[in-house]
Amino acid sequence: MGGSRSRGLVECALIYVLLVAIEVAQTSSANMFKPFNVSYDHRAIIVDGKRRMLISAGIHYPRATPQMWPDLIAKSKEGGADVIQTYAFWNGHEPVRGQYNFAGRYDIVKFVKLVGSSGLYLHLRIGPYVCAEWNFGGFPVWLRDVPGIEFRTENVPFKEEMQRFVKKIVDLMREEMLFSWQGGPIIMLQIENEYGDVERSFGQRGKEYVKWASQMALDLGTGVPWVMCKQPDAPDNIINACNGFYCDGFKPNSYNKPVLWTENWDGWYTTWGGRLPHRPAEDLAFAVARFFQRGGSFQNYYMYFGGTNFNRTSGGPFDITSYDYDAPIDEYGLLSEPKWGHLKDLHAAIKLCEPALVAADLPQYMKLGPKQEAHVYHVDIDIEGLNLTQDRSESRCSAFLANIDERKAAAVTFLGQRYYLPPWSVSILPDCRNTVFNTAKVGAQTSVKMVDFDLPLFGHFSAQKQSMIHNGVSYISKSWMTVKEPIGVWSENIFTVQGILEHLNVTKDHSDYLWYITRIYVSDDDIAFWEEKEVRPTLTIDSMRDVLRVFINGKLIGSVIGHWVKVVQPVQFIKGYNDLLLLSQTVGLQNYGAFFEKDGAGFRGQIKLTGFRNGDIDLSKSSWTYQVGLRGEFLNIYTVEENEKAGWSDLTLDAIPTTFSWYKVPYTTVMATGIR
Repeated sequence: MGGSRSRGLVECALIYVLLVAIEVAQTSSANMFKPFNVSYDHRAIIVDGKRRMLISAGIHYPRATPQMWPDLIAKSKEGGADVIQTYAFWNGHEPVRGQYNFAGRYDIVKFVKLVGSSGLYLHLRIGPYVCAEWNFGGFPVWLRDVPGIEFRTENVPFKEEMQRFVKKIVDLMREEMLFSWQGGPIIMLQIENEYGDVERSFGQRGKEYVKWASQMALDLGTGVPWVMCKQPDAPDNIINACNGFYCDGFKPNSYNKPVLWTENWDGWYTTWGGRLPHRPAEDLAFAVARFFQRGGSFQNYYMYFGGTNFNRTSGGPFDITSYDYDAPIDEYGLLSEPKWGHLKDLHAAIKLCEPALVAADLPQYMKLGPKQEAHVYHVDIDIEGLNLTQDRSESRCSAFLANIDERKAAAVTFLGQRYYLPPWSVSILPDCRNTVFNTAKVGAQTSVKMVDFDLPLFGHFSAQKQSMIHNGVSYISKSWMTVKEPIGVWSENIFTVQGILEHLNVTKDHSDYLWYITRIYVSDDDIAFWEEKEVRPTLTIDSMRDVLRVFINGKLIGSVIGHWVKVVQPVQFIKGYNDLLLLSQTVGLQNYGAFFEKDGAGFRGQIKLTGFRNGDIDLSKSSWTYQVGLRGEFLNIYTVEENEKAGWSDLTLDAIPTTFSWYKVPYTTVMATGIR
């Protein structure tokens, strides 16, 4: 490791979390770089007059605590990264129009300065659409309410708001002296994000929008190159880049642009109830080696550190709070082995090849077998006439030997020497002779994360109690406490209107939750009808998203989970007036696709009750009372400062509260040092 570090070991229920506990150094632009220029040609990004082969590590600053940033950056550098890449998150920086937030996890200036002070460069993706499995794709929800707005198209209100935010970020970076020509670390910017995936949906207006966004970015005079990823029609002065699992076959739309890979998906995100995705280190290394083998020059891991979707930043819908992404550095800032170590070895091998890679405009291709090939980078050397006895120390000759057969190994002859290539692998020869790395051969350690139940912090879990849990016997720790959440109205901030209102139009995304409350009268005739026909009334909703909880007279009778799914819920009423309460809940707002600002939340179509003597009851036109949020949210009972206001009580087996309750358990923090 590059220096002494300490960690915090945190117990929370049965989960250990390692946190970084180090002091954050004060940084300024004065101790970063001497001013340097950045440009590009057809081969590579040119940094301070020199072509570079660049390895980039994706880290999103709001997905880690500021205390973690220095260690994450240091581990990225130790792993062989030259660049840190991040988005700028509009909804985090401007939660209310005109009111900016650059503090805490959103202190982007501090993050960029930490990157620069570490000696790394920064690729800033301003977007401002980010996707990123981030709530609403990074757009602030108030943007929906701008009159006449349509997102990401030739639309004046949207362009005005987008330009205002992009300019805000650019001006902030310029004021803080963070561009390369000012001595800062920023060498590249990005406008828009993966717009090519949806451009066709917008027709000609989409094409005009691409031209406008590009020119708007260039007019800001940042002095560094701009990129558009997954944008085949990017204008001449914007580099179009590749996103994907493999980008070795990608070529930009102009010979004058280098081959950039802005998102190498080294894992994937996870949804609630879904499986944890995993990408083997061998396959990831193969993809990177093939990219540089076939002419690539800039590669970014999305993500190198994934982190956590704190608060309500998860997108989706249904993306979980963890954004671990199976990345080389895990959610808690620990090295994920063997992936981190295997990639570190790969990066070292690529760096050994860099003199030849930047000197040659194109590699020489050599067929070695049916599915085996070599790409040779050399200057002033006759490869065909080269033999093993010649001194290549001054020749700048490097070679990549690939076996793209997924099943069979191969023995090949290259420049008179035999080489063994495992299936689906690349061997790297920095001197065109000696293999220093093969992507299928992992030399890094493998780490398995485990929880030790014998540790003192788990002392209250005896072997007998563990056995009870395994046998399905209920056990509740005495340390757990609970408080009931009111069903329905809990404050005076309610209103009543005729009809069903769209969820986000009411909540403005200040809460995931919205209560819809109405009253149903049931007559003697209705009850007699149900008994006579042996039927039950049914609540039907044409369509809903993401989660619906149905309560009648304060009792939970059913739940529905899905994305715009039909609801058919049998209900049971008593004679007289009955309270019908529908709790609509979002689980991350849509973050991808065309027109997703129109997707909305809550309910669509008709809401009705069927099975009554006098026919169906259309509730869509009934009088509904609306209550935004939960009482526990309003009290901030999940914070250290406010949680005692809730009135917690002990949780016991014979006194389980309602099905709608908050729970808490205290935990102890134990400091440890020197943990790798």
